[in-house]
Order: sequence, then C-alpha cells, then structure tokens
Amino acid sequence: MEHFVDREADLNQLTDCYESETAEFVVIYGRRRLGKSELVRQSIRDRDDAVYYQAVESTAQNQLEQFVDAATAQFPSLRNVRRDWEALLEALGEEDAVVVIDEFPFLIEEDESLPSRIQRVWDMELQDTEMTLVLVGSSISVMEDKVLSGSAPLYGRRTAAIDLKPLSAADARQFFPEYDPETAITAWSVYGGTPYYLQTIDPDEDLGTNIQQSVLSERGLLYSEPEFLLRTELRQPNTYFSILRALAHGRRTPNEIAGMAGVESGSLSTYLQKLRRLRLVERHIPVTESPTASKRGRYRIAAPLFRFWFRFVYGNQDRLRMLGEDAYDELVAPELTDYVSPLFERLCQRALPGFVDRRFGAVGQWWFKEHELDVLGLTNDGLVAGECKFTSQPVSEGVLADLERTTAEVRWSEGPADAKTLYVLFSRSGYTDDLERVADGRDDVRLFDLSETLSAL
Repeated sequence: MEHFVDREADLNQLTDCYESETAEFVVIYGRRRLGKSELVRQSIRDRDDAVYYQAVESTAQNQLEQFVDAATAQFPSLRNVRRDWEALLEALGEEDAVVVIDEFPFLIEEDESLPSRIQRVWDMELQDTEMTLVLVGSSISVMEDKVLSGSAPLYGRRTAAIDLKPLSAADARQFFPEYDPETAITAWSVYGGTPYYLQTIDPDEDLGTNIQQSVLSERGLLYSEPEFLLRTELRQPNTYFSILRALAHGRRTPNEIAGMAGVESGSLSTYLQKLRRLRLVERHIPVTESPTASKRGRYRIAAPLFRFWFRFVYGNQDRLRMLGEDAYDELVAPELTDYVSPLFERLCQRALPGFVDRRFGAVGQWWFKEHELDVLGLTNDGLVAGECKFTSQPVSEGVLADLERTTAEVRWSEGPADAKTLYVLFSRSGYTDDLERVADGRDDVRLFDLSETLSAL
C-alpha cells in the first residue's frame, strides 16, 4: 500500500492495548476496502510477539491448520500443542502474545461454535494474562450479530472496539495533492474516503481520465466493485440494486424510492434497514427534529462511489462499451455539476464548525413543506443558516434574500431569546460585486470559496 493516511488515533489505540498489562479484547469492523487489514498489519509491523492470521473461505480443518502455521512461525514451541482453537489460544495467552484474526466471519461460517469456545477460553484462562486478542471483520452484520450484540457469546468481553470509518475529504486529498480545490471536491464526490478506491487514482492524470480508466472502462479496477461487494453481502441483490439506483437518481422519500424501484412500499423498510446496516445508505432528518421521533426521514447513499456507480454505470454497461474512451465526456461530464452538488452540501455542513466561533449542538439540512436549507447549524447563540452553490455562475444578492426568507420559516424552540442568525454562503464560482458589497457592510453575512471550505475540513 503506497499510502497509509491518517489512522494515527486508531494505531495509537491498538498500541496502547498491546502494551497494556491486562488482557485486551479488541473488535475492529467496518465496510470492506476501508483498510482494516492494513491498519492491523501496520500496528504489529515491528513486533515479534504478534500472530497475524487472515482467515479464508475454506473448511474448518483447513482454517485451523493455517492458524497453526501462522502461530508456530512466531512461537515454535506451539508445535507440541493440541490442534484445537481453545488449546492454541490458551498457549498463546501464556506467551502474552498479540493475536490478530482477520476476516473472523469466515471462521464462523464454517464453525458456528467458535465464538462460544473463544468466550470459554477467554473467561477461564485468557482474561488473567497480558494477551491482546484482535478480531477483525468486514461483514458488519456478522460482526454485530455474533460478536457485538447482546445475545452474542462474546458480548461484554471486548475492552475496545474500532468502527473504522472512511477517510475525511481532507485526508482523501493526500491521494491527489496537485488537484485544485474544485477538482479535489469532485474527486472526493466520486471516490469518497475509501483508501482502496482512492489508490486507483493516478495523480498525474486529470480526473476525467482517472474516472474513465478506473470506473467506466470494463478493465477498470472499480468497474464491478459495488456489484461485487453487494453480491458478497446480500442473498437477493437485484431488489437492492433497484433501490440504490433510485437513490442515486435523487429519490429521497420512501414513496419516491418505492415508486422508482418498483418495490412494495410495505417491504421497502426491510431493504433500507439492511442497506443502512451495511453503511451504504443513511437516513437523515431535518436538523431541528429528534432522530427518534421524526417521521420525516429522507434516505441517501452514504458511500460516494456507490452513488456514482448507480448513477452512471449500473444499467449503462452496454452504452459504456459502445462509447469506449468517450464515455466520460458523453455521459458523465454534462451531469457532473448536478451530481456533485448534494455531496458539496455535505462537505459544507462538515466545514461549518471550522468557520464559525460558536458552540454547535448539531449541523445538517433542514426542510419543511416546500422550504429547504442546504446547511443549518444550531448553536448556543442562535441559528447559522447556509446555502451551497456548486454552479458555474457567481452567487448573487437574490440568493442571500432567498436564504433569509427561508430561514424565517425555521421553528427551533431551544434557541436563546436574543438569538442572532448568521448567514453563510458557499460558492464554486465566487460572488457578484453587489453581494460582496452587501456582505462587507453586514456582520451577519459571510462568504466562503472552495479552498476555504476544503481547508476548514
């Protein structure tokens, strides 16, 4: 891996566990391709007391033998130990070893009793040693059901958990440091923060060429990636494909999604629940409402590459083949601004607390009936309301007037009585002279460009 970007906090947490004088049981999970294996390999790189075993889809007997090979390579004395998970782990506990089992779900698939057996040896032997046991898994549903949930045998044993997240847009930028702010935001909007996807970018080529080669071309590394990932996680992927396609084409409410996907609205929530569990889809609500009580949730694809793929690749494979090298220019380029806009809004929401010296309770979107705000921050001094324009025209005074009118519709009962609303605008193409003059003359209006937005991330 050429890049190993910003996992300092996670590496430090693991090192602290390894150095601890008590037994540590660490669970690491998260979507595929986020670099979990690379993280643990980096964390034990310079250690001579660590066993790293990457499970594969194989028979239980085969898996056990491969684990024995990994363990005895580091601790030759284990050759005399009975070939059984409990006996081997107990012997490694006596060595105060660091034991990493990567892709743990593959082991459970072959031997459902394994979590109970690990629990037994942990409770009876290992918790009194200085061993660190690390279980890593990409199948979020298996890790939650068999390791983390209240009914799982290993529940309550873990001393640390790392739910590995995608890299931030700022960290992702290290994969294409020469790109200007607009291109960098566009690149993040396509590849997201997944290290494996970002590594396909050749920073010496322009972004269009990269997208053409890695995502749109049949030979591209990411051409079938979302399909491959969904087929490994889901039993009947076709319905999920239809739902993700509807989301990628801007359907947001359950009725809109069910209508375009051709799914009964009654069964839609089961599918959405599963996609949320896989971290591919997220539900969001107006920022002024309670997450548990609000009935006005909207849905969106969380992972940018999936959003891009379901908009431009899925169902278009024949056209992509016919267009060949021209696919990016013909299919993607004309719609790119429209595609990036909602993702630009998400970046502006994340950047906002870096610009405004107030304590934020929450930042998100807000909508009610026909009114909508791209960015709304709730602070102890009142509202911070914003509009994001990823357009080719400079933003004019009319946009500010609309923003003020819409903000007047917001009902937020918890704000201070003397609250003063601050208006913020984010623009790809600058501002008209009139708006610049207005902003200069007012202390409640602030204007930001793309490079400022990126640096606040």
